[in-house]
Amino acid sequence: MAPKHKLRAKDLRNMKEEQIEKNLQEFRQELMILRHKAEMGTLTNPGRLRELRRNIARILTIMGEQRSGAEGK
Repeated sequence: MAPKHKLRAKDLRNMKEEQIEKNLQEFRQELMILRHKAEMGTLTNPGRLRELRRNIARILTIMGEQRSGAEGK
């Protein structure tokens, strides 16, 4: 399962692309599950939704930076 802590941009930049994509996939899957729980009213930690959304956005930003950096070189 994906790490339960906040990912830092510095840590993401040091990860291999495969690991970043794996984290992204795991975060998206967990977000889908938690959204379903929220709809059902069984969500115990609503702050985790926000944390997941932010981690996903952080990963997508880093991936975009890496792609634009590779294209610019």
